[in-house]
Amino acid sequence: MMGGVFLPARRNPLVVPSAAPAAPLARERSAMAATAPAVVADARRIELPAVQEELAPMSAAEKAAAMDALRQEALACQGCPLGKTRTNLVFGEGDSNAQLVFVGEAPGADEDACGRPFVGRAGQKLSEMIVAMGLRREDVYICNVLKCRPPENRTPAPDEVVKCWPFLARQLQIIRPKVIVTLGNPATQTLLNTTIGITKIRGQWQKLPEIAPGLGGTPVMPTFHPSYLLRNYNVETRGMVWSDLKQVMEFLRLKK
Repeated sequence: MMGGVFLPARRNPLVVPSAAPAAPLARERSAMAATAPAVVADARRIELPAVQEELAPMSAAEKAAAMDALRQEALACQGCPLGKTRTNLVFGEGDSNAQLVFVGEAPGADEDACGRPFVGRAGQKLSEMIVAMGLRREDVYICNVLKCRPPENRTPAPDEVVKCWPFLARQLQIIRPKVIVTLGNPATQTLLNTTIGITKIRGQWQKLPEIAPGLGGTPVMPTFHPSYLLRNYNVETRGMVWSDLKQVMEFLRLKK
C-alpha cells in the first residue's frame, strides 16, 4: 500500500475447484430451511442449532443455477417491512463458485438505487482492496447480511436479520468458500455469533460456527468496513486493513 491507495498485487486468478457430483437442490433447501436462527436478548447474538449434516458438492453450473433460483425467492420475499420500502433487492454478485466471499451489513442508498452491493464510495474502496489482492470483483462474491436497505442506512434490526438470515446462509452453502471476510461490526457479530467488537477481533482468524450444514469451521477474517476506512483514512487504519487482507492472500496462496 502506498499513500492513500492500495497498490495492486500481481494478477491472482483463483483456482476453480474441480466439478463434483450434483447435490439435489431440494435437499439443499430443506437442510438450510431448518437452520434459521432466532435472535436472543442481545440483538447481536443468534442462537445456532447443532447440525452436522454435510451437503454433496455442486458443480459451478449447478451453483450458478441454485444462486439464480435463490435470487428469485429473495425477490418475492416480504418477510419484513424492508421488502416494501426497498427500491431494489440487493442480493449479491460475483462468482457463485468463488473461494473468497466478502460480507457486509446492508445495502445503502447507492446500492438500493441500482440493485448491486458495494457500488458507492465504500464500494469503490472495496474494489480497490480486491484489486490490491490481485483479484477482480468478478473473481469473488460480495453480499450483505440484509438484502434490502434499512431506512436512513440504520443498523439492521434483529427481526430483519432473522428474516434475511436463511438467504445469507444458503448463499454461503451454495458457494462453499474457502475464506469469508466480514466487513464491520454487524456482519462480523452476526456471522460469528459474538458480541466482541470489530476493533478487538479484526485481523484474527476465526472459525464460522455451524450456521448451516457444511459451513462450520470455514475460516473467517474480520476487518473494518470500507466506510469506516474512509471515515478514518490514515496510515494506521489503512495498514491494519492491508494486514488483514495480506493474511487472506497468504491463506489462499495469492502472489503479492
